[in-house]
Amino acid sequence: MSDSGISYANDTTPPIGTGPQPTGATGSGETGGRVDEAKQAVRENASKFTAQAGDRARDYAEQGKAKAYDALGQLSRTIEDAAQQVEEKLGPQYGQYVRSAAGQVTTLADRINATDVDELANDVRGFVRQSPGIAIGAAAAIGFVLTRLVQAGIDGRPD
Repeated sequence: MSDSGISYANDTTPPIGTGPQPTGATGSGETGGRVDEAKQAVRENASKFTAQAGDRARDYAEQGKAKAYDALGQLSRTIEDAAQQVEEKLGPQYGQYVRSAAGQVTTLADRINATDVDELANDVRGFVRQSPGIAIGAAAAIGFVLTRLVQAGIDGRPD
């Protein structure tokens, strides 16, 4: 066929819209039914996988929350122990500052322990939205500390 719409004897191209139509998801019959069944099976499996992943993530978050509570409790006790030494060397006023810091750490640990994982996640999201610069700085500082701890553990292990 040419641009003028004239048909030539050796042109075997069928006119637009008259050729075989594709089948599949929009088609009918046996093939369309199998496609619909496959789609439904994929949806069900994806839904199950999503639920399992959510449950597993929640379990990990609960374990992390428990570890954070324990670590903050230990940090609070360490700070409290240091308060006595600070008081002896610098005076009672500075010792009280250190005890106050230990109390704040204990309060934070108790709040984390008493708060649901979903509430903690929402609090973190809200904080990041309000103060993204501080959140990035805190994440960088935490990453630095964790890297140093891992390196210290690797350097200190026996060969």
